[in-house]
Amino acid sequence: MTSVLTGTKPDSPTLHVTEGTGWSSRTWVLLVVLAGALFLDGLDISMVGVALPSIGEDLHMSPSALQWIVSGYVLGYGGLLLLGGRSADLLGRRSVFLFAVGAFGIASVVSAFLSNDLALISLRFVKGVAAAFTVPAGLSIITTTFAEGPARNRALSIYTVCGASGFSMGLVFGGLLTELGWRMTFLLPGPAALLLLFAGLKVVPRAERQASSLKHFDLVGAFTSTASLLILVYAVVEAPERGWTSVATLGLLAASIALAALFVAVELRHDHPLVRLGILRSARVVHANLAGAVMFGAYVSFQFVVTLYLQNALGWSPLAMALGFLPAGILVVASVVKMGSVLQRFDTRLVIAAGLTSFAIGYALFLRVSPGMAYANFLLPTMLLLGLGFALCFPSINSQATAGVADHEQGLASGLVNTSLQIGGAVMLAVISAVIGAGDTVAKPDALLPGMTTAIQVIVGLTVVGVLSTLAVVGFRRPAPELVPVAVDRELEDCVAC
Repeated sequence: MTSVLTGTKPDSPTLHVTEGTGWSSRTWVLLVVLAGALFLDGLDISMVGVALPSIGEDLHMSPSALQWIVSGYVLGYGGLLLLGGRSADLLGRRSVFLFAVGAFGIASVVSAFLSNDLALISLRFVKGVAAAFTVPAGLSIITTTFAEGPARNRALSIYTVCGASGFSMGLVFGGLLTELGWRMTFLLPGPAALLLLFAGLKVVPRAERQASSLKHFDLVGAFTSTASLLILVYAVVEAPERGWTSVATLGLLAASIALAALFVAVELRHDHPLVRLGILRSARVVHANLAGAVMFGAYVSFQFVVTLYLQNALGWSPLAMALGFLPAGILVVASVVKMGSVLQRFDTRLVIAAGLTSFAIGYALFLRVSPGMAYANFLLPTMLLLGLGFALCFPSINSQATAGVADHEQGLASGLVNTSLQIGGAVMLAVISAVIGAGDTVAKPDALLPGMTTAIQVIVGLTVVGVLSTLAVVGFRRPAPELVPVAVDRELEDCVAC
């Protein structure tokens, strides 16, 4: 048999899958629920991104204000992912996952009826918080349900590629729905999330909960880390208007640094820290997190710039823009059947290096853009390369970030890598928003956006740094024993053997 079912509750037995093929129907439904939740998380970010120009026109929001529609979500997401992972470990992965999926669905429905920009941004933050509990709980359910090896590799490749597919296909859905009205992009994830909730009640396995109390939750750590990020993003976004050397900007940056330092101090002293800093002794875990931050930060920023350029400067409709991005989504979806075998055959560091290189070349090619260029010349090559980059990077980063980590810390490991993705997205988007906002923010028809070339150059530079650092790590075949936990050493040996 390829899966073993045990447990005392017939409606939700404990599921343990040990083989990579021959899965039961219950196993597939479980994977659909977990991957579906991640798909919705990615879908929400990119789908709303397509609608930004329409939202800005309807609610009279500037580009710097519009970026908070995205940043509000990713900051809530990234800022509380670690707490979400810890909660999944302590309160039970099933309970945390199902509650968060339900909250995400309800918040989606409510946000579709809001017109006040501050209320809309606030609810986007709430949705990000819900996702912060959904993702680590879902990923840790996978890593504790599917045994390490072929079964887990296959499940993770399907799961993570679904997340990347959601992000890519969200552009298409966003374009279609924005033609009906931008509010539809906020509404769609709601009913879908509630359907996943009802299915999850039947198939998500129960597991033993750890005995816990309030002292087990590092609430001070969660507050200081989230506040540090919020202040940092606010400081960077407002810097062009206030001045980079103004008292207000420097004060905000100092406050962000102070809160970050306080977070580290709290983690070192807390009996149950949000982040056990010892996990960062693994070079592979650190590399996966940094690579994720670079990948997602650069892409979110690129999409933000190109969306405004295509719709505001070139006059493309949301649907036309979505179709322009479609080739990337198709490549990501098509890769789902192959990535499991790729991760089994190749060192994840090599796969990440190849993916980031594809991203870097794609962004660099876009620097040739000028009004009047044909789609096949200025955008299609970039979209194909970005699709390839996502297909390679997304599953390999998640696999490397969680491989060799003990079951009781899978929530922490999965929360950490997703935190890195969202922090990279929030900080880089703030920087790019500041670059664009440094000059005239009014897009002129058939002209490049103000600061657009500089913004793309920054994105290319950051991605190239990611490629070079990954290549350096590839040559670091065996970390020093004293720096890497035993479990990670074994994973390294397995990877070299492959």
